[in-house]
Order: sequence, then structure tokens, then C-alpha cells
Amino acid sequence: MSGEELEVIHPTNAQDAGDAATPLLSAAVGSVNPIKREAAARALRSVWPNLLVEAVEVDSGVAEQPRSAEEAIAGALARARSALALCHTELAVGLEGNVEETPWGMVSTAWVAVLHADGRIGLGSSGRFLLPQGVANAIRSGGELGPLMDALLGEENVKHKQGAVGAFTSGRINRVDALEEAVLLALCPFVAPQYYSA
Repeated sequence: MSGEELEVIHPTNAQDAGDAATPLLSAAVGSVNPIKREAAARALRSVWPNLLVEAVEVDSGVAEQPRSAEEAIAGALARARSALALCHTELAVGLEGNVEETPWGMVSTAWVAVLHADGRIGLGSSGRFLLPQGVANAIRSGGELGPLMDALLGEENVKHKQGAVGAFTSGRINRVDALEEAVLLALCPFVAPQYYSA
């Protein structure tokens, strides 16, 4: 998809402006994946309830299956930068899933970058969990987690639904909740700026 595809997510609950230091009017999400859109919108609106959230398809500039935190952070930053430039919002969010090798096996996680138009940056990640050895081996051989999960579960677009985290926790954690927490962690410099000033 091109960067022309745009979806606006309107607020559902009008409330007060919350505790954030600076009220915002608009934000962009660098993905039209419904799970990423929903996670970002929920996290952002927990801080700024009346925020208008736009979703736009952008390129991450990294591999389809990032294999390190550094690569995932680079992808999340690229998504956020592109969304900020395309949508001309005050804030933009980029989300990028990845796998990482550890001494105990391969883990799955995701990184989030939040960029403000004034240049401020926040980073956060979701929790990590071990992937089954068969899935990990398939990724080491060049596979991508999304299609591998589709094949394993016999479903289509698992990453647009519960994700690997939903499957491997037997539904106890879904992908929206996992990514929402990662976005909230990336918002730390914006919701508690007094601790991040020079």
C-alpha cells in the first residue's frame, strides 16, 4: 500500500484532558494494521481522551522479520517519522514487532517509538516470550513469524488478530493489550516530562 491510504479513528469517550503536561489535538499511527491502530489509539486516549488519531500505511525501512531490538527500533522510528510527515500531526507512533536470540531460545517482542513534532522521542517495548523451537527454527531458516503463525493455527492474518502472544498464552494476553502497554511505556517522557527534562 502507498502512503496515501489514511484512516481516521475518532474518539469514542469525551473526557477531561487527563494528567499529561501538554494537551494534544491529533496523533498519527504509522500502520493500518487494525491491531496496531487500536493499541495506539487506546494508549493515546488514556492520556488525551479527545485525541483525533489518524492511521496511515508507511514503510518501516527494515526487513519483514526484524531480528534484533536495534532493527525493530529503527523500523518503529521510521514509521513514526513518516506518519508525522504525512499526517502533519503533533505526535506520531510507530510499532515494529521483532524476534531476538537469547541464551535460552528465540523470543518475540515489539518496539514502539513515539515522536513529537518538537523533536522529543519516547521508546517502549512489549513483554518478551519464548517461541516454540519449531517456530524459532523456521525463522532462523528465513521464515517470518506472521505467516508461520498462520500456518501453525490454520488461520489467515493472525498478526491482525490475537497474534502469536494470544496463541501462546491461550488467549490470556491478546496482541492489542500487549502493544497498548508498549505504547504507554513509550509515552513516559510525554506523560511525566518533569523527570525527563535536562
